[in-house]
Amino acid sequence: MRKCSRREFLAAAGAFAGGLALSSLGIPLGAVQAFAQELSKADRIKAAKTTISTCYHCSVSCGLLCSTDTKTGKIINIEGDPEHPVNEGALCAKGAAMFQMSANNEHRLTKVLYRAPYATKWEEKTWDWAIERIARKIKTARDADFIFKNAKGQMVNRLETIGHMGSSKLDNEECWLITAMARALGLVHIDHQARV
Repeated sequence: MRKCSRREFLAAAGAFAGGLALSSLGIPLGAVQAFAQELSKADRIKAAKTTISTCYHCSVSCGLLCSTDTKTGKIINIEGDPEHPVNEGALCAKGAAMFQMSANNEHRLTKVLYRAPYATKWEEKTWDWAIERIARKIKTARDADFIFKNAKGQMVNRLETIGHMGSSKLDNEECWLITAMARALGLVHIDHQARV
């Protein structure tokens, strides 16, 4: 069993005593309980395996430290990497919430869900169904809305009812390939997450 320092003991004792005093007054103890859980979490993080990773939310690509429990193999904490040259340990709101988006989130979607127009319930579908439906929708839009000539009679060959938003986690070659595919479909509304 690890010995705690005097500072850790005083912090825990103070939190306990304050929580006990406040509970008798009917004050909610959510913050005190969160502090107590954080103390045990700190001990778990010290014994965890740390892996360096990168945030995927934008093109900044901040450095992350992912702590994995060696017994269960699950991620128990994600925080900014203080040695990373870009973010130096700081994270935006999306990066700070990265842990909630990992496999530890019991509400994370793991299958395709579809809700028909005006329906009140979601239906579980397969990826094959979703890909075929997306392809059919693109074909329908191209057949119905493709513009061959503008008002002046000039040939434009474009499709204005579909847009494309690129991801900042793609490299140059992948971005070029996806943009070429979008332009081949006639899309003109093409943007990229890194610009936004």
